[in-house]
Amino acid sequence: MSRRISRRRWFAALFAVPVMAGCSGGTAESTAAAQPATAPPPAPSPAEPLKPAGPANFVLDGELTQGGWLKGTAPAGAVALTLDGADVPLAADGSFFLAFDRDAGTSALLVARLADGRTQARQLAISPRAWKIEHVNVARRPGGPTEAFMRLRRPELAQINAARSLDTGSEGWRQHFIWPVRGRISGNFGSQRIYRGEPASYHSGTDITTGRSGTPFVAPADGVVILAADHPFTLEGNLLMIDHGMGLNSAFLHCSEILVKQGDHVRQGQVIGRIGMTGRATGPHLHWGLKWRSARLDPTLFTGPMN
Repeated sequence: MSRRISRRRWFAALFAVPVMAGCSGGTAESTAAAQPATAPPPAPSPAEPLKPAGPANFVLDGELTQGGWLKGTAPAGAVALTLDGADVPLAADGSFFLAFDRDAGTSALLVARLADGRTQARQLAISPRAWKIEHVNVARRPGGPTEAFMRLRRPELAQINAARSLDTGSEGWRQHFIWPVRGRISGNFGSQRIYRGEPASYHSGTDITTGRSGTPFVAPADGVVILAADHPFTLEGNLLMIDHGMGLNSAFLHCSEILVKQGDHVRQGQVIGRIGMTGRATGPHLHWGLKWRSARLDPTLFTGPMN
């Protein structure tokens, strides 16, 4: 009898299912259900829109006068700029350059269009100047240029216009310009003769003379050579032109020698030519002309006086 009881106990011990201490019911499901619930992470708050970098209004610096210039930074978010309705290019950093012709009016409207469609405007007051005017009591020579002259002149003008249409991406316009050569100023920008009430063309640049041919002159600012004449032009003689970017370019007339070639990148202060009297010139001098698009500009407003 005792042997049968012991065998039953042995089998019961062999097939018994152990129960983990502290578990109720002993299943994984009941264990997981007993854990406290974890709260979901809070939803992120909506990000504020980024504000465009840059000034809230126009930042301007320059010479607001006839023959003068203006550098500036457009308001933050500007995508386009106009001056009296004509497009003005904007650099990637929002800066720009523009200028005013010798005969510009007394006001101009600068308008920036922003990315959100709004516009910001600035009315510019352009001061007039008293030009050196010489009244001559003789009649102007009758008749214009001959057809023989124009046959030579037309291809020269085509080369000059083609050069001025080039966009080299130069950033010389950002610099403070220096004098290409030092000497006596023998011709002032904007000066003009009037023959018995009939005005002749005004002087479109600044003439500098050192008294002799061969004096070297330098680039007034960084740029790219857009024209280096391989023969003397009828009026300009040996003509050298440099693009400073943003539509601004320099022209150097009457050179005795041009020391750079078209496509060259030149640095401010680099020797680029020698003074001469080629073309229509009565003595050795450098005629330095500056243009922004079709506007003729006064070089002395870029350099300051020659000390």
